[in-house]
Amino acid sequence: QVQVVESGGGLVQPGSSLRLSCVASGTRFSIFTMGWYRQAPGKERELVAVITSNSTTNYAESVKGRFAISRDNDKNTVYLQMTSLKPEDTAVYYCNSGLGRFGTNWYPSDYWGQGTQVTVSS
Repeated sequence: QVQVVESGGGLVQPGSSLRLSCVASGTRFSIFTMGWYRQAPGKERELVAVITSNSTTNYAESVKGRFAISRDNDKNTVYLQMTSLKPEDTAVYYCNSGLGRFGTNWYPSDYWGQGTQVTVSS
């Protein structure tokens, strides 16, 4: 059974940094594409960052240059390093294990974590 658990959220001021972690167990982690999504109140869930099994990365335009996704296969963990945080980054951040790709689009699997709240406010 696949389990996905996120951690690392919190309340920070604009311009601050935060690192989220996601541990995925019960899966062949090293061969899976992992992704971070976020959902702000009243908005749809959106893809923030993706990292493939060979560590190729993709980012949403809104976070390029500020966020960095990485993975540690020995620890079954994927990270999202967030810098220069803005109030519009406020959302619940979700980790997904095993994204699929069709054309240029990424699609999530059924394996989600419970989410971790990130609030950016002065």
